[in-house]
Amino acid sequence: MSQPPGNQLFDAYFTARGMREVFCDKGRVQGMLDFEAALARAEACVGIIPQAAVAPIEAACQADFYDFQALGQAIALAGNSAIPLVKALGKQISLSDAAAERHVHLGATSQDVMDTGLVLQLRDALGLIETDLSRLGVALARQATAHQTTPLAGRTWLQHATPVTLGMKIAGWLGALNRSRQRLRELKPRLLSLQFGGASGTLAALGENAWPVAQALASELTLNLPEQPWHTQRDRLVEFASVLGLIAGSLGKLGRDVSLLMQTEAAEVFEPAAAGKGGSSTMPHKRNPVGAAVLIGAATRVPGLLATMYSAMPQEHERSLGLWHAEWETLPEICCLVSGALQQALALVEGLEVDAARMRRNLDLTQGLVLAEAVSIVLAQRLGRDAAHHLLEHCCKKAVAEQRHLRAVLGEEPQVTAELSAGELDRLLDPAHYLGQAQRWVERAVAEHTELSA
Repeated sequence: MSQPPGNQLFDAYFTARGMREVFCDKGRVQGMLDFEAALARAEACVGIIPQAAVAPIEAACQADFYDFQALGQAIALAGNSAIPLVKALGKQISLSDAAAERHVHLGATSQDVMDTGLVLQLRDALGLIETDLSRLGVALARQATAHQTTPLAGRTWLQHATPVTLGMKIAGWLGALNRSRQRLRELKPRLLSLQFGGASGTLAALGENAWPVAQALASELTLNLPEQPWHTQRDRLVEFASVLGLIAGSLGKLGRDVSLLMQTEAAEVFEPAAAGKGGSSTMPHKRNPVGAAVLIGAATRVPGLLATMYSAMPQEHERSLGLWHAEWETLPEICCLVSGALQQALALVEGLEVDAARMRRNLDLTQGLVLAEAVSIVLAQRLGRDAAHHLLEHCCKKAVAEQRHLRAVLGEEPQVTAELSAGELDRLLDPAHYLGQAQRWVERAVAEHTELSA
């Protein structure tokens, strides 16, 4: 049995369904048709087309009326999607009102249709992304708070460092996404801007009515009216793509951390279990980080797509050849990849499984060495920094060579016991007492999330 073309094998894994619907053929066509319907209303409002023409034009602006395969074939000759669509729209209008067909697309150019249609799609895409970021923020804030005092080994250069808390690590993920939510809010007025300039950006075809039509059109579409058309000034789109790139990178960081914590040797944090999830075709015992893989995959793919968006910025004169075309599939793909990563991140964080006991056992793998700094800092105040550092360095080397716990070695060192009691040593070598400002960092990230969500 033959299957329709598409990405059915991977879409559910890499892309959220809602985002795929925004950027499917129907979504693209409907965005352009929404522009044409709004243009007719705006021009009728200003009085340059008859009010009677609006209803037939609006009635024809339904994507379901159009053959996407035929449009695709026509695009190969026309060079863009608006040209064949406007022709097909005219034919559809003529079926009910031949006179109204004369008034469609008046004063606009193909790029006006395509760019504004894209902006309408991006508005929907932005709404989906903001909703998912908000939901993910709630889940991260909850997990960070729940584990704000759960100690685990900090890792620098992939080696055990001083203790941190799981809540602090999660708060780091949350803070990065908080900042991206702020960036999206800041760029939204710039991104959601009408494109309407006509043949070369002057709207000369509409004469003195051009500005009133532009104002009415922006109002009809609930878009901002920019200072001028932006046919070859693509910074708005690239800015949005860039923030999506930051989101992808931040989610990739989350996925990377979780995948490392899921390694057999660590086994401290796990993606939520589910029937058939993360298995192997040959190894029954496997529990692979399949959600984290999507996050890392998106963070790997998006930068290359961003490079395309940046490379397409130096567009020629008033209409670009090829550089504009390079954006058409690139920005939607970025949106889809980020949506899929957000979808996987949400499932991962909401059902995160934590083994606090394993974290504590792993903290003891170095037999107290990760707390050497804590002892050194206290001794430095009594013996001097260099003397304390060299003393602890000597004790650490001895503990490693003799395969003994640092506490035992320190307890036998006269220079140490002369300054620190047994109780002080026990406290200094307890990870729970060397967590610094970890709890404060959690509280600050959660407070920022709460403020953003208010």
